[in-house]
Amino acid sequence: IRGAISRGAAGNGAKPNPSHRKGLTVHAAAAAMDTFFLSHGSPAICIDEAIPAHGFFRSWLPAAVAGTQAPRAVLVVSAHWETDTPAVNVVRGTNDTVHDLPGLPDEMYKLRYPAPGAPELARRTKELLEGAGFGPVSEEHGRGLDHGAWVPLMLMYPEADVPACQLSLQTGRDGAYHYDLGAALAPLRDEGVLVLGSGTATHNLRELGPLDAPVPQWAPTSTPGSGTRSWTGGTTT
Repeated sequence: IRGAISRGAAGNGAKPNPSHRKGLTVHAAAAAMDTFFLSHGSPAICIDEAIPAHGFFRSWLPAAVAGTQAPRAVLVVSAHWETDTPAVNVVRGTNDTVHDLPGLPDEMYKLRYPAPGAPELARRTKELLEGAGFGPVSEEHGRGLDHGAWVPLMLMYPEADVPACQLSLQTGRDGAYHYDLGAALAPLRDEGVLVLGSGTATHNLRELGPLDAPVPQWAPTSTPGSGTRSWTGGTTT
């Protein structure tokens, strides 16, 4: 999705003039927002500063988007929300914090990330996707942010002052489908929206085993680290 969004925007050099689309005021951004995929890791990064990812997410945002304006809103495509057809959460007021993982420290379930909802962005996302043939797009009223959204956002925007919306994934569809879906979202980059994909590069918890367990046949076995990087790069590009 990330690559498709970037390429889709690059193919359209015109900046949109200020207009109104179903209640969403669209302004041409000084520069198009970049898009990112976040491998968020353990949700415990929110409370455990010893985990390297904690410091990364706290310091990464200014470095990654230095010199650009703050986003008007954030659209998170979370790997932890799966539907048969696309869905967006439509929240007026404050997003609920969805604690959708069992077995975490009690402190985790007390965390709240009260980011404002972004109903106009939800409907703009629906408009773009249905216009590109991805309809019908359902509206989930009142659904909050799952941990794929609030875990990284809590560290990136700790004041919870950036409106946030989520878009679901369709696990029954292939990569080409989601690539095209990402291309349909490309106009959001010029409308002040930061689009984030969130999940993990590999996430089969059933495959976790002892540290001395045999390496799965599909996994690279070269120099630690370099094999994973080359496999991930070859798989996603």
